[in-house]
Amino acid sequence: MKIVSFNINGIKARMPRLLEYLDEQKPDIVCLQELKSSDDSFPADDIRAAGYGLVWHGQKSWNGVAVLARGADPVERQRGLAGDPDDEHSRYLEAEVDGLIVASIYLPNGNPVPGPKFDYKLRWIERLEDRARELLAEERPVVLAGDYNVIPNDDDVYSVKSMADDALMQPQSRQGYRRLLAQGWTDSLRTRFPAGGVWTFWDYQRGAWQRDAGFRIDHLLLSPQAADRFVDAGVDKEYRGQEKASDHAPTWVRLR
Repeated sequence: MKIVSFNINGIKARMPRLLEYLDEQKPDIVCLQELKSSDDSFPADDIRAAGYGLVWHGQKSWNGVAVLARGADPVERQRGLAGDPDDEHSRYLEAEVDGLIVASIYLPNGNPVPGPKFDYKLRWIERLEDRARELLAEERPVVLAGDYNVIPNDDDVYSVKSMADDALMQPQSRQGYRRLLAQGWTDSLRTRFPAGGVWTFWDYQRGAWQRDAGFRIDHLLLSPQAADRFVDAGVDKEYRGQEKASDHAPTWVRLR
């Protein structure tokens, strides 16, 4: 079973690339982020025509998450995180597919630092920790897949100096990510590539793709029951190099 996390950076603009990816790779589950589409205008019919059932949680022009399943209809479990009734951002969607629980996560960017956006990011991480703890208590296979907007380690970025002041690399951001792992979650890509040096994002600016100046912010975390089924993990990097591609590459884990 191949489970993919893919920040699509605008579902309408990238639909040809997404359909191409679904046809060529045939992943079993895809967690999309940054749809930039309202619920009403989300192009669900195109995805269904490609053979995927889906649930989505949209927001006009910003954010938005979805879960796609090949030949199946995901059963929605939860949209949004508890803990902030005023938070209207579409950043969390949880569903079940064939006994596997998956969550599509689009964690806040948090820039500039310091400031209210960074404070919101840190509060959001704490709310995610609360939900992750509840999921672990179910003792079931779970995958928390998404764009976490956190560079966990120095070897997860092409240049530590260039990103040192960014919200993605602040100690508080990293500490939040490590608290998640300390609960008992397994970082699947890190398990496969313990030495680091694997990127999932390349900025559109400054020739980042051409220079391979990327970093790792897309993560698929596994509950112990999912980690027991771990086979492999990787990045379908070549899709970042296509015309009108997202600035993220599809990142995946394969489970038995």
